[in-house]
Amino acid sequence: MTSASEPDPSTGQPVGPPVDAAAAQRPGPVALEGRYGRVERLAQRHAATLWTAVEGHDDIWTYMSYGPLADFAAFSQWLAGRVELDDPYSYAIVDGAGRAVGIATLMEIRPTMRVIEVGHIVYSPALQRTPLGTEAQYLLARYAFDALGYRRYEWKCNALNAPSREAALRYGFIFEGILRQHMITKGRSRDTAYFGMLDNEWPARKAAFERWLTPENFDAAGKQRVSLRELNAMPRPSA
Repeated sequence: MTSASEPDPSTGQPVGPPVDAAAAQRPGPVALEGRYGRVERLAQRHAATLWTAVEGHDDIWTYMSYGPLADFAAFSQWLAGRVELDDPYSYAIVDGAGRAVGIATLMEIRPTMRVIEVGHIVYSPALQRTPLGTEAQYLLARYAFDALGYRRYEWKCNALNAPSREAALRYGFIFEGILRQHMITKGRSRDTAYFGMLDNEWPARKAAFERWLTPENFDAAGKQRVSLRELNAMPRPSA
């Protein structure tokens, strides 16, 4: 709940502060370049390397409403359907060697409310716990806030999905609560955990991401010197 309010000019009742009501932009087919790889519009050409990355790793589909896919033909057909959608709008996460190793989407796109969600995240083992995995989230958040003009950035997941909940907190999202019996997924009841990040929180989150991603934050063995969770817990600079 927002704590900021002001009196309604007619009734005196508390109402929220005025905001810029101009609509945000919809996501598009951009290529977001990073230090460790890039995020680009999902295309059928990504199917082969994505399948190589995810094949046999059924656990990455457990909390999804789809998958695992039986073989490359089924995966390729599924991917073709994702490519056609405008919401969710899918991006491939591509490593330094040019191989697609994951997918993330911008979804629940509400330009007039300036609200958007990052979701349908498929991280292969080759992407999990890597700088590129974190950088992809940074690139998408920066795109949503800085380029597209959204004021609220959401993350939702199955409340039983502990790794996803931990990732949201690590990236700097704020836990906002659980919607009980929110969905039926694969014939099972799902409670959904809600997380959010606001435009006025983004500058501090952006700085934490950028500091974490610097080469100096990793030792010769590639181990992080300071965690992103620690950086997001540090006191924010005064305005």
